[in-house]
Amino acid sequence: MARKQGFTLIELLVVLAIVALLLTLALPRYFGSAELARERVLVENLRTTRDAIDKHLADRGRYPESLEALVERRYLRDLPYDPVRESNNAWTLVAPPGGRHGGVYDLHSSASGATRDGRAFSEL
Repeated sequence: MARKQGFTLIELLVVLAIVALLLTLALPRYFGSAELARERVLVENLRTTRDAIDKHLADRGRYPESLEALVERRYLRDLPYDPVRESNNAWTLVAPPGGRHGGVYDLHSSASGATRDGRAFSEL
């Protein structure tokens, strides 16, 4: 009489318990690193866009009228992306101080919440 080959219920339960244990260790690290990556991309996009605004001011003597103007004049390849809001048009724009010409002096994320170190996204 031939015996059928296969796994017993106990063997399957042991494997599932090991997989569940590994997932409980790995998933929190994954989500934490994904959140940290979004914060770092946001900071880098803000830095790059602010640099483009400064270059526009240096070249043309005035601040850009909009972020789209930076793209049209090739200071930026595309509108900056806010990975926290998952949008490229949800920025809070700051007008130039003291009656200076232009429409964009600075920009901030309009996302609510804070970074892992406690700073508000809108203050980056």
